[in-house]
Amino acid sequence: MPPDNAREEVTGLILRVALRDRAAFDCLYAATSAKLFGTCLRILRNRPEAEEAVQEVFIKVWLKADRFAVTGQSPMTWLIAIARHHAIDLLRVRRETTGGIDEAALAMRDPAAGPEAMAVAAGEMRLLNGCMSELDPEKASAVRAAYLEGDSYADLATRHDVPLNTMRTWLRRSLMRLKECLER
Repeated sequence: MPPDNAREEVTGLILRVALRDRAAFDCLYAATSAKLFGTCLRILRNRPEAEEAVQEVFIKVWLKADRFAVTGQSPMTWLIAIARHHAIDLLRVRRETTGGIDEAALAMRDPAAGPEAMAVAAGEMRLLNGCMSELDPEKASAVRAAYLEGDSYADLATRHDVPLNTMRTWLRRSLMRLKECLER
């Protein structure tokens, strides 16, 4: 299916979910859950937590679908934003609650990624790292901290000793450059 048709289909499903259409919700889940799982897994780095997070994300989608039309975002951008924000919230809670746990104990857990997933992830990681290397090192570090580690913009602004709005600009421009690079 061409990307425009997929986008229109997902948009239609979200709008039907806003009307509490359970069949549309099932179709939306089938069409997007893998992508949202990948988003949660990248942030949480724990398969069971990511699986649970996706379920919670779809509860949020069910409850907030009526807000989609006013955002002006593409449907996948809207869904990924919900997943990303939820996973980052979970990561922050995990950091707060595991503060006293020995790091060696945390390192013992098995992420359980299979060979196929590891091969795909490795290819995507090489591509992303190549694009990240095109960014200024300080800005690349800020992008990694914000979008992979869940650091807040305020924390990053303090760490890099720049105003908050400057940090937002850095991140927005860096993401635009990464998008351009990944589309080449």
